[in-house]
Amino acid sequence: MSAKAALISVLCRLYEGRITQGSMRGTRVLFKVYPGQRAGGAEADMMAANELSTHIFLQSCSDETCQNLLMLLGGFETKTGEQWLAFRCESYDGKYTAADYAKISSEKLTKNKALDPQSFWNPFEQGQTFKRKRLFVIKMLQGIFSGLVYMHAHDRLHQSLGPASVVLNTISEREAPYLVARLRDLAFSVDISYSSIEKGPGALSEGLWRRAITAGAYNPMEKRNFGIADDIYEAGLLFAYLAFIPFCETGIMDSLSLQRLVENTFQLDLEAVREYCLADDRLIEAVKFLDLGDGAGWELLQAMLNPDYRKRPVATAVQSHRFVTGVLL
Repeated sequence: MSAKAALISVLCRLYEGRITQGSMRGTRVLFKVYPGQRAGGAEADMMAANELSTHIFLQSCSDETCQNLLMLLGGFETKTGEQWLAFRCESYDGKYTAADYAKISSEKLTKNKALDPQSFWNPFEQGQTFKRKRLFVIKMLQGIFSGLVYMHAHDRLHQSLGPASVVLNTISEREAPYLVARLRDLAFSVDISYSSIEKGPGALSEGLWRRAITAGAYNPMEKRNFGIADDIYEAGLLFAYLAFIPFCETGIMDSLSLQRLVENTFQLDLEAVREYCLADDRLIEAVKFLDLGDGAGWELLQAMLNPDYRKRPVATAVQSHRFVTGVLL
């Protein structure tokens, strides 16, 4: 992970704009700007080129573009060497991220409790609030895993899946039926076609394949399976984040604390994590959410975070799991 961590130090800038000429005139765009080599080194160019080529490839794989991936419109290089990638940014594409939603949701719970304690603890009001929240998060998970299924089906890993890499067209829980979640930030995406794996690792995939060999994945098929399982593990951590943070008041739980709790304190034993959380009233709504369907959420989370990569489900299995389909709501 050290090589990848070093590359993450490359800082990108984001700008909003609008196309003023041509057939797409009036279209709103989001510019992602990678620094030139002087500021970002060769790594910035590699990341920009990888994100550009990955989007171009995925958008050309079928007649219908996957609605759960952010749409790339193009890119260009400035005289100073900066790489500018332009993404569609209409209202139906969204400006918010899953991290934005979780933060605002948590703050709203805190504010409501402070302003009107009686209403907050009213069983009916509270029940409706968390019912909407559950529906919203499930709809978000459906979009996330749909995007991941599409990427894996076309031989691409995400490799940077987190709350900030999921774009939402709304953060209003009442608008859950219209929610569309889209994946972005594909700078670390890895080609897992057999021909690419046989060529050997590139700078952006070196860490992944090193970890694959450490885990006992030596031939191309084993490495491919490890890569997919690695994406599923990251998706599992994102799933845990979305199952906890929006259901807790501000300051009760954060991304890093949750990951440490799961990975370090309880060594990926989700039954032990549940017992710990059950004893804390501040985490009870997250426990109730994952308890749906006789613990279907915990079951899925345990499978995705299985220490043995060979036992983790593929993206299609996660997508069709009863917890994600919404049949338990």
